[in-house]
Amino acid sequence: MKILIINSGSSSIKYQLMVMPENEVICSGMIDRIGLETSNVTFKTATNSFEETIAISNHKVGLQKVANMLLDAEKGVIKSTSEITAVGHRVVHGGSDFSDTVKIDEKVKAKIKQLFELAPLHNPANLEGINVAEEIFSSAEQIAVFDTAFHQSMPEVAYKYAIPNYLLTENKVRVYGFHGTSHKYVSEKAINYLKDNSKIITIHLGNGCSMAAVKDGKCIDTTMGFSPSNGLIMGTRAGDIDQSVIFYMIKNLGYTPDEVNAVLLKQSGMLGLTGYSDLRDIEAEAQKGNKDCQLALQMNAYRIRKTIGAYAAALNGLNAIIFTAGIGENSSFMRNLICTDMDYFGIEIDAEKNKIRSKELREINSEKSIVKVLVIPTDEEYEIANQVYHLLEN
Repeated sequence: MKILIINSGSSSIKYQLMVMPENEVICSGMIDRIGLETSNVTFKTATNSFEETIAISNHKVGLQKVANMLLDAEKGVIKSTSEITAVGHRVVHGGSDFSDTVKIDEKVKAKIKQLFELAPLHNPANLEGINVAEEIFSSAEQIAVFDTAFHQSMPEVAYKYAIPNYLLTENKVRVYGFHGTSHKYVSEKAINYLKDNSKIITIHLGNGCSMAAVKDGKCIDTTMGFSPSNGLIMGTRAGDIDQSVIFYMIKNLGYTPDEVNAVLLKQSGMLGLTGYSDLRDIEAEAQKGNKDCQLALQMNAYRIRKTIGAYAAALNGLNAIIFTAGIGENSSFMRNLICTDMDYFGIEIDAEKNKIRSKELREINSEKSIVKVLVIPTDEEYEIANQVYHLLEN
């Protein structure tokens, strides 16, 4: 069956058309920098490659662009939308309602919408993708794969907040975790490579960033919590912050709650520190001597190093750390910055190996490093397609 995967991130859309269970990729591509002045559009097949730089104002425009490319008379790969059996959608927040892959109906869409406030940069884009896909691919099954599902294995000691119990039992306020599809995929790849269930830390670094502690193939802790806004410093999100800052901004500085929310989610992180949200721009500016950019990169790496230390304690050991996603896979600079001064944990990278760019799993640790340092390109699209296929087959 042909399955179209739509992975709507906070500022990007990854898409892939696959034949399952053969795991054959018919075409793939990406639209990034959505909402910025210019966006990059890519469309690749086995024989052709197309790139374009245009303005993509929002996710709806981006998804319509994807559909047009799939159906294009010259470079397209399908003649009719009826060729597609199912559309698999990455949905970031499933709350306590969804712990597995589901067929989408009006009730599912209503639940996704109810969770907008908990994932305001993602769930609206995810639902927009579903609505547009229902219009364009009307004969296909629409399937939701939730980012929160992988983290359902966390023990209560990790997912429960130190707040009154009724907020968990009655209102479901707890740690949910995100990027689960990516963490699941790369941790399984690492386990197969290491020939051991192992104690692993997965580090997903993109516009959104998160880490997970994975023991015996199960997530036992993760940096994102009730929503995908806390933990590490991200492109526009502040990550961890003292909650008193929020009340100070409201009571003393005159911000409304909505304005505080906008500041912390859309104006903070690397953007707030540097004026740039894309790490490629920040690294380039840092090399030119921009001190704000240099400090922001150091802050980013420092918080990741702290979390490696915390998760090594939670795991009671450490066999491997994994870098994945756009920054994790492509930025040798950030990988080096993160792994500097980590010799206490037995982490040391090889400078030459770290410079190699590859789409394959690779080791970048030195020979004397006790901990394996792996770069594993994530394939959320394959993971989603696999889950969609098995749901429909069963």
